[in-house]
Amino acid sequence: MDLDEPPQTLQPRAVTGAAARKAAGDVHREMGRLLPDLRAFARFLTRDASAADDLVQDTVVRALAAQGSFQDGTNLKAWLFTIERNAFYEQARRARREVRLLSEQRPQSEASPPEAHRRAELTDLSRMLWTLPPLLREALVLVGAQELSHEEAAAICGVPIGTMKARVSRARSQLARSMAAIDAPALEAAHADQVT
Repeated sequence: MDLDEPPQTLQPRAVTGAAARKAAGDVHREMGRLLPDLRAFARFLTRDASAADDLVQDTVVRALAAQGSFQDGTNLKAWLFTIERNAFYEQARRARREVRLLSEQRPQSEASPPEAHRRAELTDLSRMLWTLPPLLREALVLVGAQELSHEEAAAICGVPIGTMKARVSRARSQLARSMAAIDAPALEAAHADQVT
């Protein structure tokens, strides 16, 4: 080794550092582009605009803190949705714990009156979505509304692809049955008006 030659390790490190900064900039730009999708998914999870904004902010903060764990060449949208989903469930667990602790501190109130006119609540797709079990609703939102592939949605939820496909199929079937149940009385009434 000749001492007059510059060390060969300096050049690759400089390139690697520049490449890392460029990759980080690309990830930041892509995150910015995905904010509307993150917000839409958060709205489906929380059903509240303010809570959705808080969840998106928490997701971005967590993603930036864990940016080193993101692997280039993988799906950033799926990675961010996984972070957002996990943050939502963590917040929900924390809220349930807080409610439980608060309810132990105060006397029990009367039970809420039974829900009347269940069919009246099912007037649009949004309400019908919320009648689905959480796992089915989540699967349908990821694949249907967020346009993720079954594989990406399965990765986000940590389940096999077949399970994700089955959940989406069951969710669609349940929605179709709900829509048919709502539409049946209206069709019968319209038919009765035509006959008379």
